[in-house]
Amino acid sequence: MHGAARGGQTAGKGRPTPKRSEAERRRRQPYSAPSDRKAAVQQGRDRDRANRARKFAAAKRGEEWALPRKDQGPVRGLARDYVDSRRRLSEYYMYAVGVLVILLFIPKLRFYADYVILVVIVMMVTEGLLIGRQIIKLARQRFPGESTRGVRWYAAIRCTQIRKLRMPAPRIKPGDSF
Repeated sequence: MHGAARGGQTAGKGRPTPKRSEAERRRRQPYSAPSDRKAAVQQGRDRDRANRARKFAAAKRGEEWALPRKDQGPVRGLARDYVDSRRRLSEYYMYAVGVLVILLFIPKLRFYADYVILVVIVMMVTEGLLIGRQIIKLARQRFPGESTRGVRWYAAIRCTQIRKLRMPAPRIKPGDSF
């Protein structure tokens, strides 16, 4: 008879049940709060700052538990890897905006700035649509049954970010396979 001592009774755990006072004493942690309110507030801020820094570093590395909800899941990870696997024209969008701002302040070149803006916008939309279509197709192949809701927009937005400023940081280098 495994587990039952006599009809309907379970076997003992092999040690006596601790008294409540003993269990509470073992569970308690020593509490050492600062004596003044100002020091207590500072200690709380330092603890919160350390927790935020730890979570930010983990999110930058791409650890799933620390990522914001919008970045979690295997499909989003695939989208990030797909976007990060190649250099794209949209990646240089922010640099183009800087050049456009300068063009707007030069009277003789202001006329051309409108056309440059139009070309940049058309290029980014086209690239975003193509990437979105490709990532949906790839996600359905690799992760059948997983939701692909919002992945097109997610990948398109990641394309427009400067590579060094992407969050979470790219796991792969341009040219690597994923």
